[in-house]
Amino acid sequence: MTRHFLDLSDAGGDALAAMLNDARARKAARASWPKGRADPDAPLAGHVLAMVFEKNSTRTRVSFDMAMRQLGGSAIILEAGSTQLGRGETIADTARVLSRMVDAIMLRTDDHGKIEQLAAHAAVPVINGLTDASHPCQIVADLLTIVEHGKALPGLEVAWLGDGNNVLSSIIEAAGLLRFNVRIGVPEGFDAEPAFIAAARARGAKITVCRDPHKAAAGADVVITDTWVSMGQSGADARIAAMTPYQVDAALMAHAKRDAVFLHCLPAHRGEEVTDEVLDGPQSVVWDEAENRIHAQKSVLLWALKKL
Repeated sequence: MTRHFLDLSDAGGDALAAMLNDARARKAARASWPKGRADPDAPLAGHVLAMVFEKNSTRTRVSFDMAMRQLGGSAIILEAGSTQLGRGETIADTARVLSRMVDAIMLRTDDHGKIEQLAAHAAVPVINGLTDASHPCQIVADLLTIVEHGKALPGLEVAWLGDGNNVLSSIIEAAGLLRFNVRIGVPEGFDAEPAFIAAARARGAKITVCRDPHKAAAGADVVITDTWVSMGQSGADARIAAMTPYQVDAALMAHAKRDAVFLHCLPAHRGEEVTDEVLDGPQSVVWDEAENRIHAQKSVLLWALKKL
């Protein structure tokens, strides 16, 4: 069967752990190398990834491109507005055509239904580069960063502050698969997707919703936030007003453990969801997190193409 990676549960906990181990090993093996040099085994030599973008991107675009180069393969970038997909070709027809031409497809889009439709008609792996529902590739990089900084995942205490968005949904999903806990500090009306919470709780994760941001952060090993207004969202002023009490500043970080780390998938709106003092401070590991998108993507690709 074709291995699609639309959500973390498509791989499962064991495969996710294997991805993290592979990513750590490959990253360590190429320390100080030129970034474009291929890994010695070049496991994806001759393979081509099509990257389809309906939403803007920096980290997803560059990390998938570099991931394919380091694995010995190559990538083709397709902007939806400059392809037939942007002129009315059906997603199913695009899936059929690309399946004849490339070895895997990455889609970054809005509606999660689009990537589900793409996967339903593709004969090659489809990877979720971001949808409104989830962002699984980002969370593989986040987990890699957390482990690199000496924190074991089982029993980990994660605090999320701000909007109950797609990134949070994938964090909650990871909590269920890898047995850690999440305290969600969000204002009313911006809660996380209930289905993700229910699934994680059913797998044994403790998922707690807190209206008090300080209670959410109390004793946390990891503090995470994201932008309050995502691409294409309306009502920015109301969202910012509701979430201002959930800003991650030095006072909030003081409620977490002394060795807690701070994550943000970027881009950050400095002075909104996070202060400069935290983002640029000693507990911030956001630049490691950004780099780790490459190493995480490599392992996702290897899993999807049955090389891992």
